[in-house]
Amino acid sequence: MHFFTLAVAAATAASAATIPQKRGTATAEAPAASSSGAFEFFGINESGAEFGNTNIPGVYGTDYTWYDLSTIDTWISAGMNIFRINLLMERLTPSGLTGALDSAYSGNLTQTVNYITQKGAYAIITPHNYGRFNNAIITDTSGFGTWWKNVAKLYASNSKVVFDTNNEYHDMDQSLVVNLNQAAINGIRAAGATSQYITPEGNAYTGAWSWTLDNSAGNNGATMGALTDPSNKLIYQMHQYLDSDFSGTSATCNNATALSDTLKSATAWLRANNKVGFLGEFAGGINSLCEEAITDGLNYMRSNADVWKGAAWWAAGPWWGTYLYSAEPTSGVAYQYVTQLAKTYGVKV
Repeated sequence: MHFFTLAVAAATAASAATIPQKRGTATAEAPAASSSGAFEFFGINESGAEFGNTNIPGVYGTDYTWYDLSTIDTWISAGMNIFRINLLMERLTPSGLTGALDSAYSGNLTQTVNYITQKGAYAIITPHNYGRFNNAIITDTSGFGTWWKNVAKLYASNSKVVFDTNNEYHDMDQSLVVNLNQAAINGIRAAGATSQYITPEGNAYTGAWSWTLDNSAGNNGATMGALTDPSNKLIYQMHQYLDSDFSGTSATCNNATALSDTLKSATAWLRANNKVGFLGEFAGGINSLCEEAITDGLNYMRSNADVWKGAAWWAAGPWWGTYLYSAEPTSGVAYQYVTQLAKTYGVKV
């Protein structure tokens, strides 16, 4: 989970907010990849269209932005083949869950998706809403299914599109999280989008570290495995950061096995339940200890490639400024390091 308030980052296109941080020193050396297994997907989050989330609908170019498509080419050349495109539900359907799509916002989304998929890469459509709509927990499962049906119709014929039910449900009734995921799956398939992957997310910020824990937000591992898909193309999405509280707010990592340690119970759950997973957000500080932990964790995932499809770094996007995990080409703090990750673990399109 990442507690950074997106509204803070999106002051204006000309003067994007920066985030105080301790900037580490990149090694600029390619990590040593394990020889076992291979990822099907390796990529990055594109963040910006969900910025300014306290100002709805907000003003394009002031509160939020879309993506510099030339950077997609940069990442594809480096070895990335999947891009998680973050957006806000309220901007896509401003009149409500079952309302019409906003033509300008949906047009920008489709332009981005088409650009990526025509290059041969995958685009993950991700409502970055935390299970909320207009700051209220979504309880209308039927309306949520309709929202997804309406969105999925746009991409029903594009096999390179992946549907992410919602970013980081949290502090919600566990049965509601399961029901929302199932409603999304049902709506997407009802739209005729039957060949695409769907990636459900869990409660507790879908943290890999907490997937099998009993906690106040519920137990993902006890209930999420019950989801059904007539196309049998579910990929369970988890997120993992390497700071002490897993929040993604610090450049400090606990130890050199901080990533692999947090993935072990989730890996066991995936294998025991005959499921596959994707690490939809991961990041660590640009310093030697965090880089060692990331290499160790990605190698661990590759050694368990029967259940791990791949991973996506958090994050790229034109307004991140000096954000501690920014990999936006070419000025992002993490750009050089993430480029090396892509060259080592990437999948050429």
